[in-house]
This record gives sequence, C-alpha cells and structure tokens, in this order.
Amino acid sequence: MERRMTPVQDFRPRHFVLAAGGTGGHMVPAAALATELTKRGHRVALVSDARGVRFPGLFEGVQTHVIPAGRFAGGPLGWAKAARLMMQGRAMAAELYRTFKPAAVIGFGGYPAYPALSAAFAAGIRTAVHEQNAVLGRVNRLVAGKVDAIATSYAETERLRPRHSGKAHHVGNPVRESVLALRAKPYPLLDEDSIFRVLVTGGSQGASVLSQVVPEGLAMLPVAFRRRLQVTHQARIEDIDAARETYARLEIAADLATYLPDLPEQLGWAHVVIARAGASTIAELTAAGRPAILVPLPSATDDHQTANAREITRAGGARTIAQSAFTPSELAKQMQKLGLDPEALQNAAARARACGTPEAASDLADLVESLDSPASRLPIGRVQQRKAFA
Repeated sequence: MERRMTPVQDFRPRHFVLAAGGTGGHMVPAAALATELTKRGHRVALVSDARGVRFPGLFEGVQTHVIPAGRFAGGPLGWAKAARLMMQGRAMAAELYRTFKPAAVIGFGGYPAYPALSAAFAAGIRTAVHEQNAVLGRVNRLVAGKVDAIATSYAETERLRPRHSGKAHHVGNPVRESVLALRAKPYPLLDEDSIFRVLVTGGSQGASVLSQVVPEGLAMLPVAFRRRLQVTHQARIEDIDAARETYARLEIAADLATYLPDLPEQLGWAHVVIARAGASTIAELTAAGRPAILVPLPSATDDHQTANAREITRAGGARTIAQSAFTPSELAKQMQKLGLDPEALQNAAARARACGTPEAASDLADLVESLDSPASRLPIGRVQQRKAFA
C-alpha cells in the first residue's frame, strides 16, 4: 500500500540524535541522513561505539558521543556484563538528551543503538529506526513495538511482524552523495577491445574468500579477455600480500588495498563489481547502476545478505553465487556470460539502476521531521507505507 501526503510546512530548526553500531552498514546511511538534516538547518549528534566514530570522512562537523554497549553472548557472565554496559550507555544517553534536547532519536541498528533508544523511551522522546537489510535486525526487532516509525530499505522485509505494519515505511537505504552522483553518469563505454574494469570489495570488513577465489577465477578467462582486465581489489590486511602475489603470477593487472577511500570513483569506472551482499554495497550498486556478482556472507545473522541480494538478482542486475558454490570455475563462467556481451552488461546495469532508491535520504529525513511536527503525526512527502511481511 502506498500513501502520499502533502508535505507539512514546518521549518523549525531542531536537534536530532542518530544512534548506530560501528559498522559501515549502519554508519553510511546514518551519515547520509545527518547530511540531509544538516542541509535543512537542523543540528545532529551521533551516538555510536569506538569503531563508529573512527570512520573517516563520514561525520565531519557532527557532534559525536561514544557509549558502551555489550553483545549478549558468552553465557551468564557475558550477559551480565552486557547488561551492565547497556545500563551505563543508557545513563550516558539520558544525560546527552538532558542537555541536547533532541526532537527525536533515530536508531540504525547495532548494539549501541539499543541504550540510546531505551533512554529515549524513558524520556518520552519520539523515536524511529531504519533497517538497512532485507531482514529486520535483532536490535530493531527488540524495539519495534515501542518506536514511533520503522523505515525499511526493501519493499519486502522479513521478520517484521504484522502488528507493526501501520508504522513501517519503505524509504530505501541512503547512500553518500558522492555515490548518488554516479546515477547521473552513463555506464562506462565498453567495446571488445577496451579495458575491462573489475572492482572487488568485501565491504568495510573485507572478505578472505574473494581474495582466494577471484584471482584464480579471472585467470581461467580466455586469454584475450584476461589481458583486457584492470582489477581494483579491496582485501583484508592478512590476505593482501598473498592476493597480490597471485595476481602477479597470473599476469593480471591489479591494484590492491585494504581500504579504498576513493570507492565512489572506483565504482564509477567499474564495468562489473564482485562483492559481498551487505546492505550498503547493494544500495551503492543500485544507486550507481552497476552489474555485480554477489557472494553473500553465509554467517550473516538470519542469512540477511542472501535476502539483500534477492531483489537486484531477480531484476537481472546481479548474479548471486552461494559461498559454497563460489569456485574459480564458477566465477569464470559467470564473468564470461557478463563480460563477453557488452549489450548484456549495459542491460544488467540498467536493471540494477532500476532497483535504486535515489530519494532515500530525503524520504527518511521527511519521516524523521514528521515525528515532531505539530501539524501531523503521520509521515510526509514521498514516504510510502508498506505491507509488512512476517
């Protein structure tokens, strides 16, 4: 079900707190929302863990706060420690709210979001959560009954209970402006003689399996195709030397790094991306319109990466290979199907682009502003109310 409303004209500058766990999947959309809210004249503060506040370039100029948050693991002793840390984090968040006086607190998942939201519930502050994955995460499931709104990235979101459908809104997953800008640029020119650029990325954590399989798989391509390759590969620090030696031995042109600060630029040049299926990766692929070979992380909670890859794969913008089937020969087969037909590649790029949600940051900001609007307690602008999936 879709509901469109006339935007409520409420231009009051307000304070908002964003709470996110310290991985790229949580931090990137939070940063995109922070940028949009700041543009609208609001003041934003970030609550995260020590990892989150160290992400380079994401929250420049934003007030940041580190709070403790434990993972409920390790048996009774681990649970007791986690509960103690959560209570400390909640107290620190409550003190922040006393001085910062936020109009609303928005959680992006991850354990640091829970004490921040819990303190907001106790203080009577309006709340929302944003779910980046196609499966509602643990913290978001835990607070779903108490928050005022649930923003989803996918039209079909698993583990979202039917009784919460009235406050669930499909807005998409916000990406950085530098990635969104790629949407206005054409797919890189490609003919049978031009350089074929491949981007390999395992997300902010890297992925050992990509370093082990990709070089050997690309080496199995026909010689004429292989000589055209230019690979940019983000690898884990413990894998990078071995991967570099393999590319050199196989005479495949490759640049390797443990971190790609110019990832949007690399994505803009890429003809094919080989990657995990994390939420931010999928959002960036669909924003830019780049075909991909996706290898979901099998240990991801609730197998959410396989769910993330479903929409773009069904649309024809990507090919998904389970890690258990991700062998050099399978990769070579899929690369030939994509890479030897420039028209098919362009078609896949267009299909990936069609899955994008370029207005995600704006729609999410509309929803967040509406939480504290005296004119309406309902979502505004282009926000869509969606059907819930159990």
